[in-house]
Amino acid sequence: MSTPSAVIVGGNRIPFAKAGTRYARASNTDLLTAALDGLVARFGLAGADLGEVAGGAVLKHTRDFNLTREAVLGSALGPHTPACDLQQACGTGLEAVIYIANKIRLGQIENGIAAGVDSASDAPIVVGEKLRRALLAASHAKTPVQRAKAFVGLTPKDLAPVPPAVVEPRTGLSMGESQALTTTRWGITREEQDRIALESHRKLAIAWQDGFFDDLVTPYLGVTRDTLLRPDTTAEKLASLKPVFGRGEGASMTAGNSTALTDGAATVLLASDDYAREHGWPMLATVVDAQVAATDYVTGAEDLLLAPVRAVPTLLARNDMTLADFTIVEVHEAFASTVLATLKGWERAGIGAVDPDRLNVAGSSLATGHPFAATGARVVATAAKLLHQRGSGSRALVSICAAGGQGVTAILEAC
Repeated sequence: MSTPSAVIVGGNRIPFAKAGTRYARASNTDLLTAALDGLVARFGLAGADLGEVAGGAVLKHTRDFNLTREAVLGSALGPHTPACDLQQACGTGLEAVIYIANKIRLGQIENGIAAGVDSASDAPIVVGEKLRRALLAASHAKTPVQRAKAFVGLTPKDLAPVPPAVVEPRTGLSMGESQALTTTRWGITREEQDRIALESHRKLAIAWQDGFFDDLVTPYLGVTRDTLLRPDTTAEKLASLKPVFGRGEGASMTAGNSTALTDGAATVLLASDDYAREHGWPMLATVVDAQVAATDYVTGAEDLLLAPVRAVPTLLARNDMTLADFTIVEVHEAFASTVLATLKGWERAGIGAVDPDRLNVAGSSLATGHPFAATGARVVATAAKLLHQRGSGSRALVSICAAGGQGVTAILEAC
């Protein structure tokens, strides 16, 4: 019995939107359900019971304990489609692809959907520890007097909610502050960063104009394309922005070369090669292999967002490849300087260099935005279509850095 290949059939996402704007009133469940329904409509899956849907979100309310299954139940998929939640920070979407692909290769399922979603607009607002304890005590009170006593001693300051923040618990630094240290350590210049940002917007604008996303994106709540895209941005405009991360004269990370908080959801449909062939489904690319890694960023020995520098050499060695073997290379643009440091790290590791013409050829996170868990699914669907356009034998390297000093990477090959 031969081992089935896991092929990417297609994908769907909703346009990504800056947090607090067009999707401000939509929940994670709303966004993910919309992305799923777009995929269902595109591939005629209404009422179908698929092998499994795997997805997740980084910013979750307690009500979202079964987020992906609830989105499936709210979608047009059949009710017998099982679902599970995964979470590996910004690597969630790609990790979900790997999860579904591995189950297909093991013969456990014949098809499935990988997904990711995040709403920074609907981030959980939590209360301080003193108020939390008081509320817990009040919930166990048996009389009104006991309930009132639970709140004795609280001050107005204790009643203030704790604003959401993307901060590493082990270091107390935000992702931007952590990356500012990396930017300095690796000698990344402001001009290099702005060039990456400018190219991301330019390439994404061309892709939208050429209709590349017509079969990858479905409108939602009146939004028809990514709202963070700035097709008219210029090097001069980017150079005029003040640094927002880093300190002193050397600070170089701006709002223009850093990703903004974003709302959005993305999905990828996968199947075994036999199943896709039997059902007349497109076969865009095969999931060849994957590798995850982590860095020792807590001690400062390594960088928070450079785990792909550890993962990719291992992945390529196992497949007897170098960077020269890839037609396209997709590196998640958490920050422009993250991309640049990653490329330098790979060169130091001796696996080659990446031609700029092969890097993020349809734009990436600086232009699309970055709904944390959705980015991996967006990148995989984009890369699979690009490979299909380029023909048999073309390959893509996908690299996603993630909070917690983690990295998720994969190799795709055109069918």
